Amino acid sequence: MCLAIIKRTISTSFWGSIAKSTSAKKFLSEIEQYFAKNDKAKTSNLLSKHMTMKYKGKGNIREYIIGMSNLAGKLKEINLELSDELLVHLVLISLPPQFGHFMVSYNTQKEKWTLNELISHCV
Repeated sequence: MCLAIIKRTISTSFWGSIAKSTSAKKFLSEIEQYFAKNDKAKTSNLLSKHMTMKYKGKGNIREYIIGMSNLAGKLKEINLELSDELLVHLVLISLPPQFGHFMVSYNTQKEKWTLNELISHCV
């Protein structure tokens, strides 16, 4: 009786991809597997987005850097943490050639910047 109620509430478009079940528990387990998250795909997608980001010289540089930081935060949520130092370097190499002198200046200094320091220097 419970399985019949569950089946009535789920769209019929899913029926072809879910095996016929005799128990509600087994049916819900199959539904769960059908909609399970794919962490590897999410990781690849986020990393790809992060590595291909480029600042085009238009718009707010602060927002761009914060956007890169937000992507790094999403990677951290799925146990792939980028260090602050690495993030600073990723931001720097994603900047256009007009920031060349700025990057040389950073690379010749002894101290390393945090992301907040990078933002304040860029702005």
